[in-house]
Amino acid sequence: MSFNFNEKYEEKIMKKIARTTKRIKGEEDFEIVEEVFDRETLMTLYRLINAGFIEKFFGAVATGKEAKVYWAQDPKGEDIAVKIFLKETSDFKKSIIRYIDGDPRFRRTRKDIRYLIKLWCGKEFKNLKEVYSVGVKVPKPITFLNNVLVMEFVGENGVPAPLMKEKPPENPEKAYNIIMKYIERAVVNAKIVHADLSEYNILNHNEELYIIDWGSAVHISHPMAFEFLKRDIKNINFFFRRLGVKVVSVEEAFRHLVKMIK
Repeated sequence: MSFNFNEKYEEKIMKKIARTTKRIKGEEDFEIVEEVFDRETLMTLYRLINAGFIEKFFGAVATGKEAKVYWAQDPKGEDIAVKIFLKETSDFKKSIIRYIDGDPRFRRTRKDIRYLIKLWCGKEFKNLKEVYSVGVKVPKPITFLNNVLVMEFVGENGVPAPLMKEKPPENPEKAYNIIMKYIERAVVNAKIVHADLSEYNILNHNEELYIIDWGSAVHISHPMAFEFLKRDIKNINFFFRRLGVKVVSVEEAFRHLVKMIK
């Protein structure tokens, strides 16, 4: 849904966002607002605030090529993460189509980047819900609207948990078995392959491992699903092997998972 509103109304929305925001100050922060908060994103945030999902909005805590993640709080004072997908990333458009086309859960009817970003945001939310429901440790999904995804904040006092790459687990063998179990639950129970799994999208929060960035995840009926699954296993094996873990071979792990799929 698109919204047309005049500058006066836009200014009113900006004031509401500003009252909610606690850390937008200084030239650099306004540049960030300019880049991420276009008119439609502003309207989306305005609606999420009015709907009671967001009470306070703080600064960016993570930046990727396709999105920025912000620390925020809900009306109960609970920390939440607000992931805002950027709309002017042409390179991102090229990379995401292969993860959308072929997934029977999502039908792409248009090619423009704004439509694709909204579809991608909804795809990540749906994937998070499905794997969360089968016991995979992920940030709990809360809601999404257009290009904005709201979910559990993994960290403390506005500081996000470090990536597993930055903070390897204290017990690598135990952690390896946990991640392999999460892969199994996602593939066997939720019928989903992450498709971009590595130490760069696993958070280590006080030795609790959370898998993030599920936008790329595909249904197992996707024509590339099993190739993506092998790549995920290979990436995880490579990381943990360097930590001294005796890993299961990619082929053995793959055969085990495929055999369990009903």
